[in-house]
Amino acid sequence: MSQIRIVRIHNELLGTYGDQGNAEVLEFRAKFHGITANIIDVSYNDDLPTNGDIYLLGGAEDSAQLLSLEALQRGDNLNILNFAIERGAVILAVCAGFQIIGNSFVANGREVQGLGLLDVVSVPGEKRLVGDIKTTSTVLGFELTGFENHMGRTILGPTAQAFGKVITGHGNGDSKYDGAVSGNIFGTYMHGPILARNPEFADLLLTRATGRKYAQITDPLALKYATWRRKVI
Repeated sequence: MSQIRIVRIHNELLGTYGDQGNAEVLEFRAKFHGITANIIDVSYNDDLPTNGDIYLLGGAEDSAQLLSLEALQRGDNLNILNFAIERGAVILAVCAGFQIIGNSFVANGREVQGLGLLDVVSVPGEKRLVGDIKTTSTVLGFELTGFENHMGRTILGPTAQAFGKVITGHGNGDSKYDGAVSGNIFGTYMHGPILARNPEFADLLLTRATGRKYAQITDPLALKYATWRRKVI
């Protein structure tokens, strides 16, 4: 694959915490590896493209989160996402986006059904969890750092695996695990943006999406930054 299509979903709604930067990081890392990257921005009124290779969802507050869910449940959008998963596309969902792709979550005081792409349920906690977070990925085999800012507490079902084991921070709310993963579907509470702070994770997503193998970190500046972040948290 010489070209990769990065679908940024509802940036105007799910861009509260800067997670839209994950698309730019993927674009940069793809070009670094000799791949042409195309960022496709999908707004609230748009249908999802059927040919995306990586689909991205970010964080937001309750009202924007509900609008995004409403749009994704409209028309053929959910079928498009399920078909994309079947053909090997990657989904990265952060914070509110993570909750959206789960089975259910609570927003503006009411429980709503999510997209059901990850076997998780999210409920509100008693206080907001804010601060740096560091985990050891249970899937990727290396440490990740980010910033969390959420009220949600997420419980994993039997078909979901925790994305990371918490070293510092709260993650899903139990201070034990962060996020969930199933195949090429990744959910996390890590802002940062997560791919800017962990460029080797961006490379892994590119590997999953393209089927080609990339060195985790080959440029010294990215390695130096990622290493520094892990030391200070």
